[in-house]
Amino acid sequence: MISGVLYALLAGLMWGLIFVGPLIVPEYPAMLQSMGRYLALGLIALPIAWLGRVRLRQLARRDWLTALMLTMMGNLIYYFCLASAIQRTGAPVSTMIIGTLPVVIPVFANLLYSQRDGKLAWGKLAPALICIGIGLACVNIAELNHGLPDFDWARYTSGIVLALVSVVCWAWYALRNARWLRENPDKHPMMWATAQALVTLPVSLIGYLVACYWLNIQTPDFSLPFGPRPLVFISLM
Repeated sequence: MISGVLYALLAGLMWGLIFVGPLIVPEYPAMLQSMGRYLALGLIALPIAWLGRVRLRQLARRDWLTALMLTMMGNLIYYFCLASAIQRTGAPVSTMIIGTLPVVIPVFANLLYSQRDGKLAWGKLAPALICIGIGLACVNIAELNHGLPDFDWARYTSGIVLALVSVVCWAWYALRNARWLRENPDKHPMMWATAQALVTLPVSLIGYLVACYWLNIQTPDFSLPFGPRPLVFISLM
């Protein structure tokens, strides 16, 4: 039990890095952070994929395309929008918006899959939605009253929009991923997660190279391929 609690705490700590990472390396563009993060995921998945290669061969071409679609929405686009939002609004606002996922996902499930999977009464969701709305308002008021001398309304608003997009991306990912697992009960969840990490590797590698090329043109002084603080960047990824 103690080991389980420790693993849970470690998982929470590692997950929390997605919110502080963009603040630790603010000079790194969100595109580079997003592609770097999931390039690392793809590399970590290689030995796991080799060990589970027999199970991975059971996947059809359609399954691999679904994995690609899921990883694009739930990994690359999601984290690009989230990192951009954090850099524009700060971690508190973006974290609060992402924190709505436990309620947003049931809302989406009600709207999209209620006929198939059943419907959660809106009355049960209403208190959570009201509390979320109040919480978001309080956090935004606190941020706006902070009195930043270089406050930019356009940048702040675009950050909120990007945070909302990241919520939509991950809510869709969670529901679509759960649907695939229900439709394929004979497939192991670990194998499916490994497949998603594998298809992330080539996409994120291409994206990382494109980001480096763009940075080389826009900001020639930016050290490539790992930026001005390579050890910090690599450890965060």
